[in-house]
Amino acid sequence: MTLDAQTALFQAIHANNEEGVRLLIAAEPELLTARSPSGLSPVLFAAYYVRPRIVRLLVEAGAPLSVYEAAATGEVGTLKAHLDADPEGVNGLSPDGFSPLGLAAFFGHEETAAELLERGADPNRPSENPMRVRPLHSAAAGNHTGLARRLIAARADVNAPQQDAFTPLMAAAQNGNAELAELLLAAGADPAAHTADGRDAADLAREEGHAALADRLAGALLG
Repeated sequence: MTLDAQTALFQAIHANNEEGVRLLIAAEPELLTARSPSGLSPVLFAAYYVRPRIVRLLVEAGAPLSVYEAAATGEVGTLKAHLDADPEGVNGLSPDGFSPLGLAAFFGHEETAAELLERGADPNRPSENPMRVRPLHSAAAGNHTGLARRLIAARADVNAPQQDAFTPLMAAAQNGNAELAELLLAAGADPAAHTADGRDAADLAREEGHAALADRLAGALLG
């Protein structure tokens, strides 16, 4: 495959040009194994840019799925096959530093996350990149309350900080997810925790226009 063809494929994915992707991989099926300049496969690249139809197109066209891509796309059968062959892969890291559980959590694949936890995935493993996100951060960022509940049951640290001292409760506050915020508070999340620039969860909720949640979080500071 040529560099130009690879560049065209990733540009088409970025532009959400489903037909362009279809034509490119039909002309050069080997593009399904291409890598972006940062080392991402077409499937992961499409997933990160929230192109679900293109993700499905690539998977159905036969794109090979690593354990990370299987976790990110919710392909549980493929995930199981990988982990049967390599049980240690349950806590491995993708080229951009995320664990399979972190990817499943971010994309909201609860069945996939359950399979990973059952096989010994570490719910507190941070990503090995500047973000330092743990699976619970990812679930909170994606508004995946049920998945967050599962991670908490698996003893995920509700107060673990990611980059800039950002906690899962702060993500729930910023997103206006009152149900998740209550879940985290009940599990011991600290409403007084501050970001690196001094804001707490109530501040973040108020900044995003979630006044009722901001008041609830401010009240939690008082006990």
